[in-house]
Amino acid sequence: MTQKESTIKITGMTCAACSTRIEKGLNRLSGVDKATINLPLEQGHIVYDDTVTSEAEIIKKVQALGYDVVTEQLEFDVVGMTCAACANRIEKRLGKMPGVQKASVNFALETLTVTYNPTEVSPKDMVGVANKLGFTLQPKKQVAEIDHRQLEIKKQTRKFFIALLLALPLLWTMVSHFSFTEFIYVPTILLNPWVQMALATPIQFIIGWQFYEGAYKALRNKSANMDVLVALGTSAAYFYSVYLVLQGQHHALYFETSAVLITLIILGKLFEARAKGRSSEAIKKLMGLQAKEATVNRDGVFVRIPIDQVVVGDIVQVKPGEKIAVDGEVIQGSSAVDESMITGESLPVDKAIGDVVIGATINKNGALQIRATGVGRQSMLAQIVKVVEEAQSAKAPIQRMADVISGVFVPVVVGIATLTFFIWFFIVTPYDFANALEKFIAVVVIACPCALGLATPTSIMVGTGRAAEYGILFKGGEHLEATQAIDTVVVDKTGTVTNGKPVLTDVITSRNEAIFLSYVGAAEKLSEHPLAQAIVDGIHDRGVTLSEAGEFEALVGHGVKARVLGKQILVGNRKLMEMHRITLFDEAIMEALETEGKTVMAVAIDGEYAGLVAVADTVKPSSAEAIKRLTNMGITVVMMTGDNAHTAENIAKRVGITTFEANMLPKDKALMVKKLQREGHKVAMVGDGINDAPALATANIGMAIGTGTDIAMAASDVTLMRGDLNGIADAIMMSKKTMINIKQNLFWALAYNSIGIPIAAAGFLAPWLAGAAMAFSSVSVVLNALRLQRVKL
Repeated sequence: MTQKESTIKITGMTCAACSTRIEKGLNRLSGVDKATINLPLEQGHIVYDDTVTSEAEIIKKVQALGYDVVTEQLEFDVVGMTCAACANRIEKRLGKMPGVQKASVNFALETLTVTYNPTEVSPKDMVGVANKLGFTLQPKKQVAEIDHRQLEIKKQTRKFFIALLLALPLLWTMVSHFSFTEFIYVPTILLNPWVQMALATPIQFIIGWQFYEGAYKALRNKSANMDVLVALGTSAAYFYSVYLVLQGQHHALYFETSAVLITLIILGKLFEARAKGRSSEAIKKLMGLQAKEATVNRDGVFVRIPIDQVVVGDIVQVKPGEKIAVDGEVIQGSSAVDESMITGESLPVDKAIGDVVIGATINKNGALQIRATGVGRQSMLAQIVKVVEEAQSAKAPIQRMADVISGVFVPVVVGIATLTFFIWFFIVTPYDFANALEKFIAVVVIACPCALGLATPTSIMVGTGRAAEYGILFKGGEHLEATQAIDTVVVDKTGTVTNGKPVLTDVITSRNEAIFLSYVGAAEKLSEHPLAQAIVDGIHDRGVTLSEAGEFEALVGHGVKARVLGKQILVGNRKLMEMHRITLFDEAIMEALETEGKTVMAVAIDGEYAGLVAVADTVKPSSAEAIKRLTNMGITVVMMTGDNAHTAENIAKRVGITTFEANMLPKDKALMVKKLQREGHKVAMVGDGINDAPALATANIGMAIGTGTDIAMAASDVTLMRGDLNGIADAIMMSKKTMINIKQNLFWALAYNSIGIPIAAAGFLAPWLAGAAMAFSSVSVVLNALRLQRVKL
């Protein structure tokens, strides 16, 4: 089995019932493991076995359900083909690319036509694959990316103004029927039933055709959606009026009811489309961060080229003040780089040769040359966008309730509306068909479950997007929901509470310090141990010049031995000194430093004790503040570390942690998380290393520090890009605020229907008012979700 994932853009969905139907249909498709459809994003995320089904089959299924999938078509000139076998090779290889539905080569014309899914593959990817095969692809015409949401907004705007133009005369006649508006003049021609029918018919069957089409597709697939209710309500009003006109009756017509209803619903859809466009602002902002051009070394000359022409291995020049175009490694120069747009870290980060830089960040003050390591879809920015998009597509458990309600809502509403009709027709106003029909239409229209379908996914979209702006990446809606329930946070020490990089902190010697350090540095310079590197870096920082060492020997578990300028140098622990019968004169100082959590190494020169050096992992400046924030939120913080108890206690004390565990192996950390869970706690594990991966996977929510390893981030549910512990409190706060927003949306969506249906059934709501209220409810839910864009953490 080969599991693949695909994201497809879907058009034609109108409400939650549509997304639920597509989801159920795809999940029943052989080979599909999981399909999740997001209504506000208008896209689906599908996990499938590509040995059983394919993306093309998935698209066919969506189309069979009555919807369509956004695809692009691009034509290339192909250079380098010599025979038909070349054409077959290109077709087969490109046809196997994820996202490519069809690749067709015309050998005679030397052209290639590709139909592809733009969310999965780009023209640049195709060019790269062809290059590896030995061919060159030249796009005949670069197709501008089509914004399907903008097209939908334009279409609905056009429809609304045409409908408004035709409906206003009908609305004019309707208003004149009220007793308090008898003085309003209405031209006689507008009272003519044939004129009214002529005005209403284009609205009903041209402007409103989308509702009939949607209703047909839904009923054909044995389900019902909002379109069914709209088509049912407006058709009842329209066809009853046509019947009366054909019978010769020229009053009590309902043409204006159906026309105004459709106009108002189109207006609601227009507002909704505009609001939904704003809800994906976070993705647009992230995509907008990318540089458009890069200065690249081509044959020894630096030239300016479009970003999509940069390939891995290119040497890219970045001037002061410029945006770094791609992910890469610094090979020349040094500078401070502003990474706040990616990590949320406000202070610029110093970069020198060998350091990694991230595309879309700003080079502040020095010229850099970098070797490109991540371009296009492999860049960190692209990966962040992918995580945010997947999180926005994933469903939170709370959404299941809304889906279940939406699934049974339409049939129940039709039942209530029918019952309302019969009660009015036989009991309240006996045999007054027109009056009973009006109440039936009002119930059908006000009950449309659009707001219910938008309540949860829109809040998740906006919430995860806003969190991403703060450097918090939720990997799914379920993780966003679960985070707000956390009551216990377990933090790893090294690289999480501390910087994870040891530094030289203390030098104790009765000799000349510069000479003493030159001997120590020369001996440690040849060691590969991380502590040795910390000592050497610290000595360099003190401006001491190091001598060259000979006869170097690393004594595993003890220290190092070397000869420097003719003197034998020993640097190591107590055991090393005991082995060489060297008496330690600073034992009390060593113990005091070790109590502070520092690693202490004694130094002997030619068999005599000469002093000591101490190395420690420094605490991150933000750790104490972050722990205090979590404690104030009522959250218990536990620190776990593989380090010794002395060091653990010292670090815990410095940051305000009262509960800690030392000498923990990776499996011990996972067992501790399980123990806390058995005690009834909802546990978040925060770590940055490979050794944290088991605990991250075991916890209710795993949070990886973004400065850590890829394995830790892969095992986690949330990635904190900033690298400090304040991200934990921010993630929990964002989760709480999003869940409150979702509950508000669900409450108002359900309350609206629960209150609106009885009012309409009781006859206190005209159908056109019901249509306006229904449109307003959807827009209000989306606007409430958009408030999350202004959340400040």
